[in-house]
Amino acid sequence: MKIVMKPLDELGYVGRGKSKHRPRDAAHLYDGPYPFIQTSDVKNAGLYITEYAQTYSIAGLAQSKLWKAGTLCITIAANIADTAILSFDACFPDSIIGFIPGPKKSDARYIKYLFGTIIQQRFKKFTQGATQDNLSKEKLLSLKLPVAEDVNVQKVIADKISIYDNHIDTNRRRIQLLEESARLLFHEWFVYFRFPGHEKVKMVDGVPDRWKKEKINKLVSLLGGHAFKSTSYQQEGKYGIVTIKNVQQGRFIPECTDYLEETPNAMRKHCFLSNGDILISLTGNVGRICLVYGENYLLNQRVAKIESKNKIPKSFIYWMFDNPIMQKRIENLSYGSAQQNLSPIKLGEQMVILPPDPLLESFDEIVSLINIEIIQLLIQNQKLAQARDLLLPRLMSGTIEV
Repeated sequence: MKIVMKPLDELGYVGRGKSKHRPRDAAHLYDGPYPFIQTSDVKNAGLYITEYAQTYSIAGLAQSKLWKAGTLCITIAANIADTAILSFDACFPDSIIGFIPGPKKSDARYIKYLFGTIIQQRFKKFTQGATQDNLSKEKLLSLKLPVAEDVNVQKVIADKISIYDNHIDTNRRRIQLLEESARLLFHEWFVYFRFPGHEKVKMVDGVPDRWKKEKINKLVSLLGGHAFKSTSYQQEGKYGIVTIKNVQQGRFIPECTDYLEETPNAMRKHCFLSNGDILISLTGNVGRICLVYGENYLLNQRVAKIESKNKIPKSFIYWMFDNPIMQKRIENLSYGSAQQNLSPIKLGEQMVILPPDPLLESFDEIVSLINIEIIQLLIQNQKLAQARDLLLPRLMSGTIEV
């Protein structure tokens, strides 16, 4: 197998996405039939992009560009060099580069894997910007990629590696179904009050009899992270530092930017994170909630750990925070013109409705098992991704025969 060094534009067409307006500046461009992919959609995708949160109208499409299914999306702002392949025609902004492989030059899956396992770390040397990393198209094209010269070899390698992604995608679909079942059960019992035996319970002031109104701070402790000194950070180490970038809505991102080999003496015990810990973001996109999975993570400031009090089940606490009603309340609590912030004190003062203990126990018997299965699948996906990322360099070097 022959490896050659080539820039991306010698392997196919490279172009930048187009988007002249933000939703708040031109609402008429949005909420139409055309998928509009953003950097977060690329980051949260697997091999293929299958989901999106925003769409363009006909007017939106007119000021953008529709890229065909099979295009490799490469982020050049916010999350640098994340990649995923469009599974449908879509638009995307100038914070994403589109790559269309040449039929006899490259395979989109192979290039995507190359970015994820070999190239992405190199791009950090080319980023700029104090608050947000950026990578220009010119800097991207200045780098040469080590690619198999024969496109058929690229396809064979991609076929072998995509087996891992197929398993990961299957697990992701299982996770989505499990999350949806837990979310629907929470809403059915605790929002719509259609819990077991509800027909025999009287409603008093719009609330089932014997249900209580409590402040959030009576149910949970909101524990802030440690103010680590950035001068002690390392590129690798025993402990990963969890920041707001690791906390997405409903999803913990295990990859860390900074690491420590030893923990500070002044760090409190709750900053050691374990499987199943609940985190909430306090700045930026406030109120994002997720479950931790994996080992050796430390909690940084601007993120809080939510610990239940008074034997309130963690399963109830998690899904209480992970629902649109609570998310809207948190959004209304946030403050700050340049960047939104959430005060744990103000959040703790909010009132919620607490069902009786027997109903909490019944909910926990069902949903705690769902949460455990979700975490197990997430850990399995993490291991599959690590195995996948180890395989490509070995295939390329000839250590493993193609």
